Amino acid sequence: MSLTTPVCNFGWKAKTFKLVSTNNEMISLEDAMGPNGLLVMFICNHCPYVKAILPRLIHDTRELKTLGINTVAISSNDVINYPEDSFENMKKLTKEHDFPFDYCFDETQAVAKSYDAICTPDFFGFNNNYELQYRGRFDSTGRGELSDNNERDLFNAMKLIADSQKGPIDQIPSIGCSIKWKESATNP
Repeated sequence: MSLTTPVCNFGWKAKTFKLVSTNNEMISLEDAMGPNGLLVMFICNHCPYVKAILPRLIHDTRELKTLGINTVAISSNDVINYPEDSFENMKKLTKEHDFPFDYCFDETQAVAKSYDAICTPDFFGFNNNYELQYRGRFDSTGRGELSDNNERDLFNAMKLIADSQKGPIDQIPSIGCSIKWKESATNP
């Protein structure tokens, strides 16, 4: 099921976490923060929306790192019903694409719930005071064929945050596959 994210709640404070990454390291919110901000993104392996943007996402996160914006990716999906999203498959995807960011496993789904994550991808752009400044789409192309006039919404927003610590006022929601909640979990 496709869902769209709510509008940005400017100033909302990032929630702490400590999750295992595909490098078998424990990554915290504080570890992930860059000198100019942090992009927290909820993604997964199997989502067609994520697969469609993955090469561009990797490119943009590498470029953002040079601007002092770090990135952490979190997968929170139910791996029983969606085995492609298992931790072992997360490790394979990380290695196959040489991710320039930590890819962490939210096995309990507690982090996704604390962020009110809705879908994959769901992007949360924070300034270096851990204040939310962006919650919107990746770009204007989305799952389609890359066009010459593609608007790099996420990249441009994070660049603005790096420069001014403020995100753009006008933001277009992200669209993606719903997070796959465990059957025993209460949906947010």
